[in-house]
Amino acid sequence: MPLAQDDPGWDLPRPFIRTLTVSAGDIDAFGHANNAAYLRWADETAWAHWAADGYSVQDCLDADRGMAIVRTEADYLGHGREADEIACAVWIARSDGRLRAERWYQFRRIADGATIFRAQTRLVCFQLSTGRPARMTGVFAAHYARPAPDLAAAAEAFAGPA
Repeated sequence: MPLAQDDPGWDLPRPFIRTLTVSAGDIDAFGHANNAAYLRWADETAWAHWAADGYSVQDCLDADRGMAIVRTEADYLGHGREADEIACAVWIARSDGRLRAERWYQFRRIADGATIFRAQTRLVCFQLSTGRPARMTGVFAAHYARPAPDLAAAAEAFAGPA
């Protein structure tokens, strides 16, 4: 049974959740999901979150904007094995609504609810045509808007000041 948004095991309130099943292609020589698979899942979850808000890659192309990861901090806290179901949660935890934002991730094994991965990515908006930092357009500001006050307060309490 999938983990719900209101499950008490989430680090922050109201996560966007994407569920996946660990495949044979994710498994490394040690019999568990390779660390690179977690980063791929994080990227796929971020895009699914973008799509859930009604946006597409074409919206990025039309706006001549993208979000570049400038820093990733990841904690591998457990393991996923082939056929495990994983609930991948993401939040827009911080944003200035202009140039910078942070996504926070928490992955939990559905069978036992254990958190097996956490990560924070720091992002900068950039202009696709030049590769230079650029102010968020309306589409980006809407998706990366400063989180609701309760999420922002929870994020600050969880991590401390930026």
